[in-house]
Amino acid sequence: MNSRSKVTTADQHSTLVDVLHWRAAMHPHRTAYIFLKDGNSHEETLTFAELDRKARAIAVFLNDAGLQGERALLLLPSGLEYVTAFFGCLYAGVTAVPAFPVHVGRLRRGGAWLYSIVEDAQPRVAFIPEEMAGALPEELLQDPRLTGIHWINTQAIYEALADQWKPPAVTGDTLAFLQYTSGSTSTPKGVMVSHRNLLHNQRVIQSACNHTEESTVVSWLPLHHDMGLIGTVLQPAFIGSQSVLMSPTRFLQEPASWLQAISRYRAHSSSGPNFAYDLCSQKVTAEQKKELDLASWKIAVNGAEPVRYETIERFARSFASCGFRLEAFRPCYGLAESTLMVTGARRPNLPLVKEVSVRGLEQNSIHDGADAEALRQLVGCGETLHGQDVRIVDPIIRNVLPEGDVGEVWVSGPSVAQGYWNRPEDTEHTFHAYILPGGEGPYLRTGDFGFLNQGQLFLTGRLKDLIIIRGRNLYPHDIELAMQKSHPSLRPGCGAAFATEIEGEDVLAVVNEVERHPSQPPEELIRLIRKAIALEFGVHAYAVLLVKSGTIPKTTSGKIKRSACRSFYLKGQLETVAVSFEAEQSLSSTILQEPLSLPIILAMRPDLRQEMIESFLRENLARILKISRAEIDAREPLVGLGLDSLKAIELSDLFGQGLELEMDAVDLLETVTLNDLARHILDRLVPGEDKSGVQENLAVSAI
Repeated sequence: MNSRSKVTTADQHSTLVDVLHWRAAMHPHRTAYIFLKDGNSHEETLTFAELDRKARAIAVFLNDAGLQGERALLLLPSGLEYVTAFFGCLYAGVTAVPAFPVHVGRLRRGGAWLYSIVEDAQPRVAFIPEEMAGALPEELLQDPRLTGIHWINTQAIYEALADQWKPPAVTGDTLAFLQYTSGSTSTPKGVMVSHRNLLHNQRVIQSACNHTEESTVVSWLPLHHDMGLIGTVLQPAFIGSQSVLMSPTRFLQEPASWLQAISRYRAHSSSGPNFAYDLCSQKVTAEQKKELDLASWKIAVNGAEPVRYETIERFARSFASCGFRLEAFRPCYGLAESTLMVTGARRPNLPLVKEVSVRGLEQNSIHDGADAEALRQLVGCGETLHGQDVRIVDPIIRNVLPEGDVGEVWVSGPSVAQGYWNRPEDTEHTFHAYILPGGEGPYLRTGDFGFLNQGQLFLTGRLKDLIIIRGRNLYPHDIELAMQKSHPSLRPGCGAAFATEIEGEDVLAVVNEVERHPSQPPEELIRLIRKAIALEFGVHAYAVLLVKSGTIPKTTSGKIKRSACRSFYLKGQLETVAVSFEAEQSLSSTILQEPLSLPIILAMRPDLRQEMIESFLRENLARILKISRAEIDAREPLVGLGLDSLKAIELSDLFGQGLELEMDAVDLLETVTLNDLARHILDRLVPGEDKSGVQENLAVSAI
C-alpha cells in the first residue's frame, strides 16, 4: 500500500481516536514521536502501538473515575507525557483543555490566565508532571478556585488497564478539546473544536505542506498552543509520519538546537513564528552553520504573528550556505477559531511578497504606488483548500469588498469551530456573521484586516488594534518596529503602540521595554523614538514610555497584549523607567535638533517630504514673524503674513544652513505662498519628486 493510499484510508475515519487506533494496528512498531530531552541527542521515543496502549490505559482510568464528558486540564510541559495525556482524553471521551505548564510556585503567586481558564472550563481533572504531584501544598489544595479538581500523574497509571478499554461513543461532532485563545485582545475564551474540525484541518495542513508518511516534522513549539499541538503532534499522527519534539525553553536558550534537529533528522517541514527565524539569523554562529545541512527542509511554515519579508529574506540569505532555499518558506494564516490553518497553499505563480502604497493602505485601498511613493512590503499567506472560503468584508456595512480593498477577513468551512465555551453572545457575534444584503453565511469574523490578490490572502493588521489618527489607518506593529529600530537599547518585540484620547482627539502612545544597561540616557531614547515615528509615519507620539525589561504584558504564546498594555497605561500601572508626555508639535520640531538637511528629507517617506518642508517653513515663519503657527495660511502670499525685507533675509538664510540652497530674499517678497515655496524646494532637492505648482519667479539654485 503506497503512502497516498494510506493517507486516504486515515482520511476516511471520523474521529482522531479511529485514526490513531488504526495507525497502531497498521504500523505498531513505527516510531511516532521522538522527544529530545536536552534539545539535541538524548532521545525518548514512542511508537504508534505504545502511544495507543498508553492512551487506552489513561482512558480507562478516567472512565473508572466517572469523568467521561468532563474537562481535563493539561498542565504538562512539552514532552511525550503531554502527547499520551492528550490522546488519553480523546480515547476516554473527555474534553482536553491544553494550558500553559505551571509549577507550584507560580500557582501560589496566582497565574491570572490559568485561573480564568479554570473558572471558565470548570475542569474535573488536571494532569501534572510527576515531580509536581507530590509537592502540592495544602493551601493550594484548599484554594476555592481549585477545589474539586483531581490532580493526576500519568506515570502512576498502570498500562495493564489498556486491556479493559472500549471505544468511546464519540462522533465527528463530539467536542475533542477546548483551545483557549491567547487573550491578546481580551480575556481567554475556550474555542470548541470537534473531531470533525480537527480532521478537516488535518487535510488542509497535509495538502498545504505536501506531507506524506515519509515527511518528518521537527518542532520546538509549545504543545499547549494550537500551532504546536495541531500542526506538530496531531498532523504526524494523521499522516503516519514521525514527529521530533523539543522543549521551547531549549530553543530560546540555544536557537541553533532547532536547526541542528532539522539537519540531524532530515526534516521535511518545521514551523515557527516570525521571531524564531529572526532569532536564528541573529544567534546562530558561523561555526554552527558549518555543521548544518538544511537541504531536506522543504516546508518552513511561518505563522502565528505578522510575517515580515525582511525576516524571511534575511534567514534565507543567512542559511543559504547550509542548503536552505527562500522557496521553502510557507507563510500561512490561521486562528484557533478555525482550528488552526485557514490559508497556506501556494501555487508556483503566487508572489511571496507584494509592495503596496503606504498612503493607499492608510485609506483602506491597495495599489502598487508610483516610484516616489512610500511602499510597504506585505507577505502573502497563500490560498484556501478543501472547501474553506475567505471573504473580505466591510466590518460596518457587512458587504463583500472588491479585490484590492482592505476589510475584515471572514471565514467559512468545515474547520470553523463550534463556538466559544459557555459564551453564547460572543459565539453569536463572532461565529454567526452574515453578508449583506443577501444574508449569505454564517461566517467567522476573525477580527483581522486584509485583502485578496490573485486569490491569495494578505494581512494588514488587527481590527481592534488599528490606530486611526485624523482619518489615517496606522498599524501598531509597523509603528512598534520603527520605534525598536531607532536604537539597540530598545528591546525588539517588546513594545506596544495604541491610541489614547486627549481633549476629545485620538493621539498616539507608545511603550517599549529598555535594556537593563542602555547605552543612551532615557531622554535621548525618547527623542529618537519620536523622531523615528515622525520620519516614518508623519505623526507625533504624544506619550512615550520606557518600561523595565520583561514587564510588557504578553500572551502565553509571546504576543503583545496591546489592550492590556493600554489599560495599564491608563491606570498608571506600567513599571516605567522614563515617561514623556508632549503636546503635538510641528513635524519638523519633532524631528529636528539641527537645520533641515537633504539626508533628513531623503530619510522620510516620499509622500511626507513636502509636509516636512512645509512644517519647517511654518515653524520658522512663526518664529520670525512672532505669530502662532495656526495663523499661517499656507495658501496666502508670505508678504500678506507680515514678511518684510529684513525678515525675508533671515528666512532665506535658513536654506543655506542645512539644505545648501541659496534664495534671493527679494523673491520671497513676491506673491509666493508657503505651499509654492515648499513644492519648489522639494523639486530642487529631489528632482522629479513633485513638479506641480512650481513658481517660475523663484530664483533658487543649488550652491
